[in-house]
Amino acid sequence: MKLTVFGATGGIGQEIVKQALGAGHQVTAVVRDPARLTVTGAALEVFRADLRDTEALRGAVEGRDAVLSGLGARSPKDARTGIAAALTRPVLQALDATGTRRFLAVSAAPLAPEPADQKFLHRRVVVPLIGTLLKPVYDDLKVMEAEVRRSDTDWTLVRPPKLLDRPVTGTYRTALNVNLRGGGTIARADVAHAMLAMIDDPATVQQGVSVAY
Repeated sequence: MKLTVFGATGGIGQEIVKQALGAGHQVTAVVRDPARLTVTGAALEVFRADLRDTEALRGAVEGRDAVLSGLGARSPKDARTGIAAALTRPVLQALDATGTRRFLAVSAAPLAPEPADQKFLHRRVVVPLIGTLLKPVYDDLKVMEAEVRRSDTDWTLVRPPKLLDRPVTGTYRTALNVNLRGGGTIARADVAHAMLAMIDDPATVQQGVSVAY
């Protein structure tokens, strides 16, 4: 496939690029600073662009089979500026202008409802605490999710819990529009693996997908 990756210098984004190249796909990595992209490959195109410039992004998404985004705040301070929503908006506009439809974006587990059988400690202590500590991040992602849902794309919102820096395993659980019982962690590499697997899975189109161990 021909894929475009936004947020390609982030933890999940770099894993998407690396794994996609390893699977034989052609990958366009959209970056602001090419020096921060450590992945290389013959099938990799590094596309330098101002991520707020819709016109500049058209060339990065036109004719692609899918566009994957790891865009988001690096800290609660960044999130207060609404950066995830602000950077995703021009991407959606570029997709609309070029007719590219498949779009997958990283969000976060706290934006999905908890299952009825969720562990008591997780439901009553962990979730409220994280929601308070990282409120600016989740407020930003709520706006981003709303814009994605309103778009004309064949979207998927991927909602991982706490992210780990560990190698890909390919072994994890997924659920549509609800979090996973006891699903508190997942490696960034496995989020990337899951996103690539979802590209041609029709069951995930216009759905929120929780992914966790």
